[in-house]
Amino acid sequence: MTTVQEDFLRTFHAAHPSVTARAMAHGRAADGRSSYELLRDRVSACDRVLDLGCGDGLLLELLAGRALGAPPALAGLDLSAEELALARRRPGVGRAVLLVGRAQQLPFPNGRFDGCVSHMALMLMSEAERVAAELARVLEPGGTLAAVLGAGAAGGGAVERFLQLARPLFEAAPAAQRIPPLGDRRLRTREGFDAVFGPAGFGPAEWETVRIDLTCPPERVWQTVGSYYDVGPLDVAVRADLRARFEAELAGMALPDGSIPCGMNVHVVTAARQGS
Repeated sequence: MTTVQEDFLRTFHAAHPSVTARAMAHGRAADGRSSYELLRDRVSACDRVLDLGCGDGLLLELLAGRALGAPPALAGLDLSAEELALARRRPGVGRAVLLVGRAQQLPFPNGRFDGCVSHMALMLMSEAERVAAELARVLEPGGTLAAVLGAGAAGGGAVERFLQLARPLFEAAPAAQRIPPLGDRRLRTREGFDAVFGPAGFGPAEWETVRIDLTCPPERVWQTVGSYYDVGPLDVAVRADLRARFEAELAGMALPDGSIPCGMNVHVVTAARQGS
């Protein structure tokens, strides 16, 4: 990941710590689990788990409080010191090893973990082959990598309508108000993921696309859609006008209880570290 990309992410999350959890923690898949709980359950048999791009520590808290067996030994890595400061306050996370660092140069010894989770972070990382090699290094043979990757708006809701209004503004913004390219597009498809992680020592990925229902009261909708990285750098007046135009349309979308239909798709990906 280039310095420009990393600097953007650090600055954004310093100004908006906990932004991802605020946007997504209330969302639920069809089975009632959040996207964070889907990941927690993918590493339920693991005893030493790394949360890569751990943010404010919500997933670490869920891992620390898992119902069955002893809680795992946990570690979290993130670019943002501000996010980690929030993570340290969460129940059960105070015992975790929390470090500021880069996925391309993990500060952990070989075979340190038997599980790694990453929620909405892996697809933001460039130097993808280097990330894959580092994860293969710190995971023991047989270890599990589980990630939630963004997969776009679920049709017919507030996220889709927001993007219809916002994309022309993102495209028309001056260079100084555009985000740098983030991540590697290959990690958003099964074939691309396997092309990156297979040579590093991972087996074929188990790939599931899940709709996350983010339906919520009107006053909370902007909290969800405003979490897009592209929104932050926009001129203040442009951002305010976008919000006003978007919120003016919400009344026409309301369900009988007044809530606003909202949803997004995610890929839930699991791959095993091969070897013996």
